[in-house]
Amino acid sequence: MHIAWLGKKTPFCGNVTYGREVTNALLERGYRVTFLHFAQPQEGHAADHLPRSEEVPLPFLFKSQILTIPSLKSGKLLAEALERLQPDLVHASLTLSPLDFRLPEICAELNIPLVATFHPAFDRRVRSLTSGTQHLTYQLYAPCLAHYDRVIVFSDLQRDLLSKLGVPASTLVVIPNGVDTRRYSPGPSAVKADLYAQQLFVYQGRISLEKNVEALLRGWRQADMGHRCKLAIVGSGPLEASLKRFYGDENDIIWLGYLANEQRRIDILRAADGFILPSLVEGLSLSLLEAMACGTACIATDAGADGEVLAEGAGIVLDTQRVSAQLQTILPILRDHPEITQLLGHKARERVLLRYTLRDNISALEALYSEVTAEQRLMCGQRA
Repeated sequence: MHIAWLGKKTPFCGNVTYGREVTNALLERGYRVTFLHFAQPQEGHAADHLPRSEEVPLPFLFKSQILTIPSLKSGKLLAEALERLQPDLVHASLTLSPLDFRLPEICAELNIPLVATFHPAFDRRVRSLTSGTQHLTYQLYAPCLAHYDRVIVFSDLQRDLLSKLGVPASTLVVIPNGVDTRRYSPGPSAVKADLYAQQLFVYQGRISLEKNVEALLRGWRQADMGHRCKLAIVGSGPLEASLKRFYGDENDIIWLGYLANEQRRIDILRAADGFILPSLVEGLSLSLLEAMACGTACIATDAGADGEVLAEGAGIVLDTQRVSAQLQTILPILRDHPEITQLLGHKARERVLLRYTLRDNISALEALYSEVTAEQRLMCGQRA
């Protein structure tokens, strides 16, 4: 089967990781994959992303981790590329772009079934300006998503939210994010020695308003963890410079920046005594699942589906509105009782193996592709 995958290569974000992991897994299973993405022509065939797939660059005016604005001719170029390629199915890993709203019309004209993965973060309750803004994104997209053949979401909560906004239940399919549990697994690591840490806690992700990193840093400072405990901040983003001005002189806070080396990130997670995700809004965090797969004790807010992932003892769930105060209480307990972190890490790994493996994710995706393409053949036969 030939899959035309419309997604992102840059800048780095969860959508990029999702596209890389899924398309590489599809290639491993014998699918033909053409990767269409927003890039300047000279970027289009970079060899560091999907070396075994075909690539088609689409021009753009603006691109960030959150939003992509295509050029005026990108829709026409996309339609021409799909007409030339004649894929069996288009899978759009939606990039929050105006082109997302044109895709159903383009694919309908070409008689190509269309599947989307809808990534935007959300909160189960509107508790802040950030979560309210994300809820508006869901309201804006819902009428458009109703015209896709299928829309993949990561959790029951996300499905229920879109269903309430008018997306037909038959269109929505829950296929959670998945992790390669062979790569992301417990194992030896020298990172603690490298960082001169007796105990290590980690945040990995974008340093931006919705990730609520300042609340984590404030809670860490209030907890007074001592010089033997270190907090590693892995990632970059618009608030990095300002937060480093306030917290950069702390000897127990280590700013590692964005790490492109995947094995280094895995080694950090393997060494960590705890992984902390203080987000105000989330989808289903891949970083959280990666930490869980490495057997790391996890603390996350109940934003998006993260609380669902850690429910029933697989981790510690925080309220998004009181992150600092909760961490001030929880962190010293984890510091003083390492047996708790060991137990939580074991339970986290078990939860991932049960529900969130990349292998099961791809198998569910294959079944969905077969179902949608069979429906398309039936419809074409009826029209004939």
